[in-house]
Amino acid sequence: MPVRLSPPVASELLPVAGVRLGVTQAGIRKADRRDLTLIELSEGSRAAGVFTQNRFCAAPVQVCQAHLAAGSAIRALVINTGIANAGTGELGLANARATCEAVGAQLGVDARAVLPFSTGVILEHLPVDRLVAGLPAAQANLRADGWHEAAHGIMTTDTVAKATSRRIELGGKTVTVTGISKGAGMIKPNMATMLGFVATDAAVAQPLLQQLVREAADLSFNSITVDGDTSTNDSFILIATGAAGTPEIADESTADYAALRSAIIDVAVWLAQAIVRDGEGATKFMTIAVSGGANREECRKVGYAVAHSPLVKTAFFASDPNLGRILAAIGYAGVVDLDVDRLRVWLGDGASEVLVAEMGGRAASYQETEGARIMKADEITVRIDLARGPAQAVVWTCDFSYDYVKINADYRS
Repeated sequence: MPVRLSPPVASELLPVAGVRLGVTQAGIRKADRRDLTLIELSEGSRAAGVFTQNRFCAAPVQVCQAHLAAGSAIRALVINTGIANAGTGELGLANARATCEAVGAQLGVDARAVLPFSTGVILEHLPVDRLVAGLPAAQANLRADGWHEAAHGIMTTDTVAKATSRRIELGGKTVTVTGISKGAGMIKPNMATMLGFVATDAAVAQPLLQQLVREAADLSFNSITVDGDTSTNDSFILIATGAAGTPEIADESTADYAALRSAIIDVAVWLAQAIVRDGEGATKFMTIAVSGGANREECRKVGYAVAHSPLVKTAFFASDPNLGRILAAIGYAGVVDLDVDRLRVWLGDGASEVLVAEMGGRAASYQETEGARIMKADEITVRIDLARGPAQAVVWTCDFSYDYVKINADYRS
């Protein structure tokens, strides 16, 4: 069961002017499951994205990057589940391009105006014939309130669909931000398998949109890990349709940009945390908050070292306060001149926070019964002060349970 994550309510997912979504069952890999999602964008929409840094990046990732780099006016996104179309060589690229051509023909737009996405099993070829055969049904299902169906249509090992919305006022007009994501395993984005799509009906200049998608990814999807594996298909797309009728935002110093940025990052963080809460086999949601760094990068190194550690994650699953594992992870994080005598570590937050380590070892005030009490909770904070400077970073992760092994052992069956 996911950790404090409820399924989305369709009526709470707000339509974004200029976006329609349609889902169908195309039999991409298995019958009787929603596995093909089509997203249509109104003319004048803009899109920006960040993608996996895995050198085996999937064919659809390569095609998306090429279409965005060419400055194409994006009019549609197509997402299939079941087959990742990664590790598939030239045929994989041909299949991703053929997908764009088929969508373009179906919607009457240029193939270069289509962004393709795939998620699922790596090293298997995409059955383009099935995908193409499913497009008319997906198009027939296009509707503005299709976010709930789309959130379900992009799932793989997820147990809960992930979607949320926000509304803000810009220049006296209502602007909507709605997003969906998928991911539960193979999660350690570097821009988890992770796909994220966020749309707004505000108008945003293309350079600022690209800057914003990078900032949002850095503070959300690039701050989570389930198992430390970076997928071949990670993609996060930010869409601005401009259909709300607000003036174009082209200056990052304006109040309108600040408000929109806040809403988009809020949605992205919610979606990223939802991925961790639904991590494969997860029973606990953990926040690793690192402060006192010389720079943010070293804070992230420490946070990820703790969050990735199988020994730390299994101890949290067992509610075992074997907290020396946290110190070990901090020590190998790669901060070569770290003074461990100045470092401090706390478990819990607020009034329940307990000092665990200081002056190079176990805090004199620490009692293991207190650590055990905190670790029984399903949401736990680990706070680390490096005592080196003003920088800070947060990483979100989950524990490792028996079910993680079961899910991944059975994934292809």
